[in-house]
Amino acid sequence: MSGVGKTGVSRRLAVSACAAGMAIGLIALSACSGGSGGSASGTKVALILKEFTNPYWISMENSAKAEATKLGVSLEVTAGNSDDDTSSQINQIDQAIAAGDKGIIIALNGDAVNSALQQAKSAGLVVVAVDTPPIPASAADVTYATDNTQAGTLDGRWMAAKLGGHSADIAMLDDLANQVITVDVDRDHGFLTGMGIPVGNPNVNGAEPTSGHYTGGKGGSYTIACQQPTNGSQTGGQSAMETCLSKDPNINVVYAINEPAAQGAAHALSAAGKSGVTVVAIDGGCGNLSFVSNGQIGATAGQFPGKMAVEGVDAIANFAKSGKKPTNQAGQDFFNTGTQLYTDSAQPGVPSITSGAAAKLCWG
Repeated sequence: MSGVGKTGVSRRLAVSACAAGMAIGLIALSACSGGSGGSASGTKVALILKEFTNPYWISMENSAKAEATKLGVSLEVTAGNSDDDTSSQINQIDQAIAAGDKGIIIALNGDAVNSALQQAKSAGLVVVAVDTPPIPASAADVTYATDNTQAGTLDGRWMAAKLGGHSADIAMLDDLANQVITVDVDRDHGFLTGMGIPVGNPNVNGAEPTSGHYTGGKGGSYTIACQQPTNGSQTGGQSAMETCLSKDPNINVVYAINEPAAQGAAHALSAAGKSGVTVVAIDGGCGNLSFVSNGQIGATAGQFPGKMAVEGVDAIANFAKSGKKPTNQAGQDFFNTGTQLYTDSAQPGVPSITSGAAAKLCWG
């Protein structure tokens, strides 16, 4: 992507539903008159993504733009330069406040943005988190996200079953090493839980016992060979996997935070001539299904970024019409948008669908 600078990337989509309606006739025009609840037409919304290189965020951007066009919402899309770039996101939140936006949809890069989000809420903006729940959850009015612990657990349960009681020499390829974000911890800990390995410290990665006995599937011995950050990128995943192999060439299990990192790991394993290594990931992109079908990635827990984006745009548009703020599901600190395991090697007791079936659900 071009245009990346110190304050991230900005893309604008300004839409007037009524102006568009005048071009397509009286049916659309009549919708512009609005009802007793008012209209969202002209509502200004800021969508702030983590970065613009991962297809996941591009898919989310495209879904948000389509929904904004449908509702007549003026959408400005910005992003940081990387998964840990909070400085750009803070600047983008400040800009949304100054622009008089009705709300912000954000996939936050870290809790350093929380103070800026609170300023936005104090200024009357609705704050919608997507994909990554903030800490604390109250930093956003609502969060639309995958149950990342569940997604990781599906991977772990599948991996434990596939091992069939054999020893697990595990590489943990996480997102970040310099800060803690919920999606990183939840996915990592979900995988360990699914494998039947204690997480050690529920708040951070890397505190689990480095060796012991996993209890998932038929159970067996395990070793954590390495724990490396990838920044959620393919190059990061490849570099992390190379580092892990230099420490332990006998790795046979790889957990990756997302599909780009997993694909990078698969490239590193192929380049090193390694076979018999099983990789799992999380995301559910269409571009990843070939890796699943050819076995380079054994399983991936699919999620639905487009649904998150659409729900976010709808929530702010509804607030503009009714004044009613969105809320999380009862008893939860987020609104669950679902997950589904994709694999061509189904394991007993672990619900999944094939890569062929996943082609009807995947994004991007």
